Amino acid sequence: MNVSSSLPFVRDRLVECYFWIVGVYFEPCYSLARIFMTKVMILTSIIDDFYDVYGTLEELQLFADALERWDITEINQLPEYMKVCYREVLNVYNEMEELMRHELGAPTSNNRRSSSYHIQYAKEGMKQLVRAYLVEAKWLDKGYTPKVEEYMPNALISAGYYSLTTTSFVGMGKMVSEEVFEWAMSEANFVRASAIICRLMNDVVSRKFEQERGHVASAMECYMNQYGLPEEEVEAELNKQVEEAWKELNKGLLRPTAFPMPILMRVVNLSRMIYVLYKHEDAYVHSNKKTKEHITSLFVHPIPIS
Repeated sequence: MNVSSSLPFVRDRLVECYFWIVGVYFEPCYSLARIFMTKVMILTSIIDDFYDVYGTLEELQLFADALERWDITEINQLPEYMKVCYREVLNVYNEMEELMRHELGAPTSNNRRSSSYHIQYAKEGMKQLVRAYLVEAKWLDKGYTPKVEEYMPNALISAGYYSLTTTSFVGMGKMVSEEVFEWAMSEANFVRASAIICRLMNDVVSRKFEQERGHVASAMECYMNQYGLPEEEVEAELNKQVEEAWKELNKGLLRPTAFPMPILMRVVNLSRMIYVLYKHEDAYVHSNKKTKEHITSLFVHPIPIS
């Protein structure tokens, strides 16, 4: 899919998405996972733009309904610009399922480590994400600012990291059991901490830009509206919550767990990349500064060896 020509109104961030995912896993053995994850990241970015900027509420409902059914025949219900993305979503997941079938084998009564459940969990993660996007679109349509207690459960999903965490395990081979996917989908504290880091760091640095263009209330607005606090105090509180989430991740790495360290490191590395891209600004949206320097340094300039 050529994003710039097919969907000129969305962010064209192919290289930035690949940079993001290389930070999640750089190891050669995860090449298949890295390719799939990058494609899903690009699609997630496009769908996010549909729900944040371009789509009408009626169109967004149609897209969410079509994704729930996950059937190519649903494409006829969608506006033209959404058809391109919907078709690509189905193609990417179908392609990955076929590749996984070669790697793990076809499902059998004695083989639970098949490709099918890997992809099914990834699909459910994408569906869950789009449901959360739709909730926010409805809030924006009504001009509604939710209370923090209502905002955060949905916002942790719409941040994308629950979906991406689940997706990151696809393609990692036979070490990833069905229990790993169940753990990720259950919003375990370790995974939730990563989602908190993603959501709150994004909300703090993106707030002004997003509110200027018209965006659902962020954690900043929800706290300010509910508690009558100034912006500086709310920002300090959210940064404190991010620090606590990092402590939760560190605790999860120190105590014995039922899952191998490579599984846990996907969650940690997703969080690290948020720190790279959202520490001072939204360096994914505004990628022509620091992010461009990082990408050039990593992929273009040779590393001197003396």
